[in-house]
Amino acid sequence: MHLFRTILYIPTVLSGVAVAILWLNLFNPDLGAINYFLFKLGVENPPYWLQSPRWAMPAMVIMGLWGMGGNAIIYLAGLQNIPPHLYEAASLDGAGTWQRFRYVTLPLLSPTMFFLVITGAIGAFQQFGVPFVLTGGSNLGGPANALLFYMVYLYHVGFVRGLMGYATALAWVLTLVGLATVYVLFRFESLLVFYEQR
Repeated sequence: MHLFRTILYIPTVLSGVAVAILWLNLFNPDLGAINYFLFKLGVENPPYWLQSPRWAMPAMVIMGLWGMGGNAIIYLAGLQNIPPHLYEAASLDGAGTWQRFRYVTLPLLSPTMFFLVITGAIGAFQQFGVPFVLTGGSNLGGPANALLFYMVYLYHVGFVRGLMGYATALAWVLTLVGLATVYVLFRFESLLVFYEQR
């Protein structure tokens, strides 16, 4: 178990830039390992991934799966925090596997899921390093602006074009939208999150 936890968590502690360069090489349409294996599986025209407006965002999603180990560790901690006697009581009452998941696991795991939704939403607003590296930094948003995230645009406006006032206004808009999103999520907390009475 400790070995698998370590393997899951290692991608989380690696540098985002180093991981982006690794994936940049893996997604290389001519020399990358992903297209090599797709070609070996019989795909005659594998995608051009980061050079294609259609495939750039799916490539980012695949890269995002690489760092899911941190969330998995937090889920595991939440699962270990559920008292075993609740499962025993549910089994004695005749609850099957689905009922135990629906009425014991899911409610008691909801605070953990809520925490990960909040941190995931905040992280989604802060996407910068990986798309910046994948687009080469100077290329604003990749092919047809397929990877033009808000933070990349803010950097381009402030530090490439030198429009610091406009970049500051964009940063304030990002802050207000982020605050509003977190506020809305917390408004739904009482409906979706169950806190065990101790």
